[in-house]
Amino acid sequence: MRTDSPAAPPSLFRSFWIAGFEASSHINKKGRRLDMTAAVHHDLYAGEDYGLVAAMGMRTARDGLRWHLIERAGGYDFSSWTPMLEAAREQGVQVIWDLCHYGWPDGLDIFSPGFVDRFARFCGAAARHHGELTGEAPFFAPVNEISFFAWAAARRIMYPYARGRDGELKRQLVRAAIAGSDAILAADPRARLVFPEPLIHTVPPLRSHLTQPAADKNESQFETFEMLVGRTAPELGGAPRYLDIMGVNYYAANQWVVPGGRKLRWDGQPLDKRWCPLHLLLAGVWERYRRPLFIAETSHYGTGRAAWIREVAREVFQARKNGVPLEGICLYPILNRFDWDDPTHWHDSGLWDFAPSRNGHYQRVLNPEYAEAVRDGQAELAAAGCR
Repeated sequence: MRTDSPAAPPSLFRSFWIAGFEASSHINKKGRRLDMTAAVHHDLYAGEDYGLVAAMGMRTARDGLRWHLIERAGGYDFSSWTPMLEAAREQGVQVIWDLCHYGWPDGLDIFSPGFVDRFARFCGAAARHHGELTGEAPFFAPVNEISFFAWAAARRIMYPYARGRDGELKRQLVRAAIAGSDAILAADPRARLVFPEPLIHTVPPLRSHLTQPAADKNESQFETFEMLVGRTAPELGGAPRYLDIMGVNYYAANQWVVPGGRKLRWDGQPLDKRWCPLHLLLAGVWERYRRPLFIAETSHYGTGRAAWIREVAREVFQARKNGVPLEGICLYPILNRFDWDDPTHWHDSGLWDFAPSRNGHYQRVLNPEYAEAVRDGQAELAAAGCR
């Protein structure tokens, strides 16, 4: 896509740059329940964390509820969420809240009709609580990254370890997301619905005529969106109104060879000619759906963090120059995180690293190289009206 004029300034969120707090709460492949919010003490220090990101010019964040802690004996205990809501309001940070970030209450069969019903009731209760406490129009992501969720569960990376049932699980998650969306809108018609999904690009091997597998894989990234709008599997109840705000999650590993799985290097010298620039991928999504669009997750790790975000900022600048009205970039995770299956292995992927303190709290330490790259990107995009 290319136009003669750049996209209009973004207006959806309070800030173009968004802070993403890791909120996974699933059962990992070792059978252990994760709580990534508590693991880095974000639940205890939400006010401090929101203040840090606001000081970096990020007045919008992504964060999550922990359904497994909130639903209790048929009722809802929001004590794990209320302090975070209050902290965000005090710091002036707008939050996009994930309602199901891979986790749900123990003893609930995700494939059962009861899962859909209970999730819808939970979504409605959360929307009402948000309205009563804040009075603000909420932003909710009913189910985070449905496509990845189904893929990972079918490969025993996370519960329910549903090998060979990824298609069935994806349909069930879409069904739940639609029911949850209806409950949210019934509780608060002002609510905005956000659906983050992976953005990928796959290519066939060099000197190969087997192009169809890669083409099929590329098309598969849109299955959840197609179900939500009702173009496919209409029996699930999809309709255009559900695809309100589209989020695309994009990392350095999101381009690879099919079959085989070899990753294309984004920093290769020379660059692999099969690598597709991000601005073209974003244009493809925009042309297909014409919905409000933002990068819902992106980051890199270690010393590559700064170079990656500079690359992303350049590509976003180009996308907007070409007329793609991208609404934001979410740095995810904003705080360092450990591996889901190995708590001793830290990814070094946050804008803030951690240092131990005497009281056991993880002291937030701004990574200077990454911070400089973020500030440069903020300045570059602010000149184009993206603040």
